[in-house]
Amino acid sequence: MARQEIALNAFSMNTLGHLSPGLWRHPSDQERRYLDIDYWTSLARTLERGLFDAIFFADVLGVYDVYNGSADAALIDGVQVPVNDPLPVIAAMASVTEHLGFAMTAAVSYEHPYPFARRMSTLDHLTKGRIGWNVVTGYLNSGAVNFGVSGQEAHDRRYDIADEYLEVCYKLWETSWDDDAVVADLERGIYADPSRVHRINHQGEFFNVPGMHLSEPSPQRTPVIYQAGASTRGISFAAKHAEGVFVAAPSKTVLTKQVAGMREALAAAGRDPQAVTILNQQTVVVAETDAQAQRLFEGYLEYASATGALVLMSGWTGIDFAKLDLDSTMKDQESNAIQSAVKAFSSADPDREWTIREIAEYVRLGGDGPVIVGSAETVADQLESWVDETGVDGFNLAGTAVPEAWEQVADLLIPELQKRGRFKKQYKPGTLREKLGYETARPTRPIPKAGE
Repeated sequence: MARQEIALNAFSMNTLGHLSPGLWRHPSDQERRYLDIDYWTSLARTLERGLFDAIFFADVLGVYDVYNGSADAALIDGVQVPVNDPLPVIAAMASVTEHLGFAMTAAVSYEHPYPFARRMSTLDHLTKGRIGWNVVTGYLNSGAVNFGVSGQEAHDRRYDIADEYLEVCYKLWETSWDDDAVVADLERGIYADPSRVHRINHQGEFFNVPGMHLSEPSPQRTPVIYQAGASTRGISFAAKHAEGVFVAAPSKTVLTKQVAGMREALAAAGRDPQAVTILNQQTVVVAETDAQAQRLFEGYLEYASATGALVLMSGWTGIDFAKLDLDSTMKDQESNAIQSAVKAFSSADPDREWTIREIAEYVRLGGDGPVIVGSAETVADQLESWVDETGVDGFNLAGTAVPEAWEQVADLLIPELQKRGRFKKQYKPGTLREKLGYETARPTRPIPKAGE
């Protein structure tokens, strides 16, 4: 049974065009101000005013160059390029908010866990315990080659690396510094007691990290762990590590299967099936009336790029959609990128066959998640039905023209959900983990001991 209150994140990226390619040209869109720190701090205040749980930052370390074998189309449409680091933006947004959470996507494929653990501890300190990490293994081959390797590791092998990567991070975050290691004794001139700070002595298949963590314990120690893969191996990884799971199902049929599969995997891993918050990618266009919302939606579509949508899909799936007949149907293919993105539009829903043209039309506004258009009442009805019929806990809301899209949610949709008792009326105290309903600031999952 899904939670009574619906979880809501804003899904964003430090880039010109995240999931609605072409909309950076729309008169109401301000995403082209992504280089302006005032844009981000203003957005943070809007999201906190709306009581959003968090802003969920996507990120990539490569370009979308699968479509037509070139990055040209991505550059022309501004499809997630240029793209900047989300970390400095999060620090700025945290400085003007008190409760809003921040989930940052970072791939385990391109940065050693030793410095990465310090980056996350730094953010957890600066946000006062409001940081989460969306663990991804990377899917763009263009990113891999720029790190000096010939290409991506095989899909499942990347998750093997990720398992050990998190083991190293857990040891650094949770076991290197005792709770009472920092004594800050002014009279004796002792800041940290050396006997309470430990080397982790990790020796594994992929990483050797002998030393101690560079950062003192942060409010959460381990950030809230999110995972965003719906492949068989991704589900297994999430069942072991995740506290939040992000999926992108285009229909209730697909989403119901994904939610049930995730709950079953959690139970098989010995965890409470309800211990993980599952969020579906969704886009909403909200206005005072259904007619006004429909006009907004049609106005957005005038600027949305179908080519940009295929650039995204090509990058996500590793399939060059430029080479396919637009009226051909999507078929399952082996992929070393995001396998679930292929299946979502092919075999996952037996009642629907997608043509490439239909996929382009669908993805160009809000990416590979469904779009709901209408008044606050209409959209609330639809979101409630998705939650009640699929068991999903909430949604990562992708933007259309931003920040207009999230202002509509904050000012119209959330008050309607609150009136129905389906959304919180105030933030819970504490860290992000505690605000999301967990009992403590630190994770309750078993954590490896130092030296193991």
